[in-house]
Amino acid sequence: MPYVVCLSSSNSRSTFKPESHVLHCTSKQMAFALPVWLAVQEELLGHDGADCAAPSIFDDFDDDALFQMFHLTRPCIAFITDAVRIRMKNVALKKPALSVDATVMVALNYYAHGVSSAEVLQRVGPNQADSLAAICTVSEVIAGMADQFISFPLLREAKTNVASKIRKVCGIPYALGVLAPAHFKIRASPYEKETFRSFVNTLGYTSVVSQIICDSDGNILSVEKCCVGSTFEQEMWESSFKGREMEEELHGPYWVIGGKGYRLSKHVLTPVSEPANDGETRFNEAHAKIHNVMRTMLGSMKRRFRCLMQLGFAQECSLVKKANIIKACSVLHNIAKKFSVPPPPVAGKIEPLHPGKQHSVPVAINPEALQARQELIRCHFSIASTRKDPLSKAIMGEDA
Repeated sequence: MPYVVCLSSSNSRSTFKPESHVLHCTSKQMAFALPVWLAVQEELLGHDGADCAAPSIFDDFDDDALFQMFHLTRPCIAFITDAVRIRMKNVALKKPALSVDATVMVALNYYAHGVSSAEVLQRVGPNQADSLAAICTVSEVIAGMADQFISFPLLREAKTNVASKIRKVCGIPYALGVLAPAHFKIRASPYEKETFRSFVNTLGYTSVVSQIICDSDGNILSVEKCCVGSTFEQEMWESSFKGREMEEELHGPYWVIGGKGYRLSKHVLTPVSEPANDGETRFNEAHAKIHNVMRTMLGSMKRRFRCLMQLGFAQECSLVKKANIIKACSVLHNIAKKFSVPPPPVAGKIEPLHPGKQHSVPVAINPEALQARQELIRCHFSIASTRKDPLSKAIMGEDA
């Protein structure tokens, strides 16, 4: 069935059909633009309703079984299936051997478990080639929807909203997101020694790495790159679209908050390597607090989409399919959050964020960036600043 977006802002727009499932969103809840969701809604409601009214293959499962199989709820799955169906009609792709519902079912089941469940394969009946083709097709289609469902704040109001939420969490002002490398395990051939070594990351296992920015609520604002695990974070940032935009001042006087593997700049705020006073110590604690949001978000995403725990065999010359799966899971993560779908429960320890990979030769710090960070610490994390600022005092846990 089609989904209706009901907006509850003062300049709201509301569409409602009694038979439709409803996705409730407000402008303050969304890290990306409301018109995006409205456009999807209009397209869903505007196209031939026969597809949506037809029985779905997912109807064979009850709600508990659906969540166990796909780690998503029925309304969320139906929204995803309709969005994929529309995009497959509008984009020139090789027609899959399976129906759209069956193709999506195979892919979502793989994302959730990293393998195809016997129950799903028996129900859908694909051979191995059809199953792999379904996963590749849906990954490409959903990755192609990234511009709709993954959006960095561009308008002044959106930037102010994201920055104010981050400040409420940790006390750091003027930040548009948390920046970190996200590593995903792969298998690489040990017989190709040079290639194998290129995939080995700072924690000693083989992986591919993407660059992710998220907000304080764990919404993904940007996902770029799919590189071998040994890639320096700073190199990814400098060659990324978002990195170039930030450093070229296209997003104004804002920071993204990055770890030790990044170089302090006018737009990347890193921790103080050797804090020399209480203000710098408090700043580092605040920095670690907001960075823990990224750690929690990645842990949640990997629990929901267990394929990200092991992406299978990879070759350095061909990482496109891995990139599509990572981007598709990022899109689905944001959609699941908008539908308030809880992730599966934690099993074991959450993987820590990777320690920054730094060049062996020290790099000179930009003096303007260093001065800007010191001014931020003085204004927001010194004893004098916390006495003047009730918000800082509350965040630091000091008595009023």
